[in-house]
Amino acid sequence: MPSLILEGGTLRPIFSSGVMDALLDHDIMFPYVIGVSAGISNGVSYISKQKQRNLQIMEQFRNDPRYLGFRNYLRNRSLFGLDFVFDEIPNKHIPFDIDTYQSYDGQVLVGVTNAHTGLTEYMDGMKADRAWTMLRASCAIPLYFPAIEINGSSYYDGGISDPIPIRKAIEDGHDKHLIVLTQPKGYTKTYSRANGVAAKLLNRKYPKLAELLLTRHTIYNETVAFCEQLEEEGKAVIIRPQYKLESFEKDYSKLKQSCEHGYQLAEEKIDHIRALFQ
Repeated sequence: MPSLILEGGTLRPIFSSGVMDALLDHDIMFPYVIGVSAGISNGVSYISKQKQRNLQIMEQFRNDPRYLGFRNYLRNRSLFGLDFVFDEIPNKHIPFDIDTYQSYDGQVLVGVTNAHTGLTEYMDGMKADRAWTMLRASCAIPLYFPAIEINGSSYYDGGISDPIPIRKAIEDGHDKHLIVLTQPKGYTKTYSRANGVAAKLLNRKYPKLAELLLTRHTIYNETVAFCEQLEEEGKAVIIRPQYKLESFEKDYSKLKQSCEHGYQLAEEKIDHIRALFQ
């Protein structure tokens, strides 16, 4: 059985939304979907079969300060308006089709990083609450988000510990994969000063998390290399953009272009994607 793997990247996964829109148009529903950060946050709209929903959110709210803006720090210590993004939008402005989502008979896994242990945990997306607390946790970039509390534990961005959760999919028994990346081929992650600052600030409370932040670039590059090896062996199809999109892109026309780019690349590889099910 094939898996769908979704990388995060703040607003970059709008590219992935285009890929998933193409899957919906071809009635291709993966039985196993796993991702981290904004990758899986966008992925739930694929499970609910709501084509272009993520793009619609960008069109209406990307430049709305309730969605993303420094004043949100005053309310919830986050650059993003957490309640607005994960509660008000899906439950009021652009309704999420919870009935279709819950009728999905496959598996959805949301990767999060346990701040205390530094380990990745994979939460059952079909057990998400209406406030999407697990998605908040998976998207919780240190410095931009507070730690998200779930069942007495603190969590941050799943991409810190497992940026592209391909090994979890293999561990769960899946041998063919569609891997949707959000950086172009040849991209190499380097040490980030922002991660260094976050590590210093969080070291006393979360030393295991701080260690991860300092080696995050190494983990990412090794995982991409592993994905490329799987593709060479015929075990994976990788779809990734041919150009870079800024993580906090403000220009809606560029976000829309990236979404359309993802759709086009998926169309070009649709036969290869279908072959994953054979």
